[in-house]
Amino acid sequence: MNLIERIERLNMKKDVPAFNIGDDVKIHIKVVEGDKERIQVFEGIIIAKDGSMNRETFTVRKVSYGVGVERVFPLHSPKIEKIEVVKSNRVKRAKLYFLRGRSGKAARFVEKEKYFIPGQGKGIPAAKAVPEVQSTEPAEGAAKS
Repeated sequence: MNLIERIERLNMKKDVPAFNIGDDVKIHIKVVEGDKERIQVFEGIIIAKDGSMNRETFTVRKVSYGVGVERVFPLHSPKIEKIEVVKSNRVKRAKLYFLRGRSGKAARFVEKEKYFIPGQGKGIPAAKAVPEVQSTEPAEGAAKS
């Protein structure tokens, strides 16, 4: 590990939640106005993640009063108080820039819990999935030869 990497690791936050592209998140940001400080919440969908280590950033998009607003946040910034994952969505892209041209129902995603993932224990139980084996013995009342 070189010197720059060691310095970056010292400045990284330890309590960052796991989130992915397509997740709906609430970011609590410290805003300083004059001599007062308050917390402002920015809620939207993560459309991109860039960088690594201490320089990692993520882009959040929301539609506010009919106007699309995107904001890039440094992940390990001291201005970010808290990140909450509201909902995890299933997406098939690494960057969701196509959302810029969509609005309303065209910009929806399927939630991860609602989507069937093989091997996750959801769906048809194993006992009902296997067909029953037919007996080779003749049925009762059948003529014996």
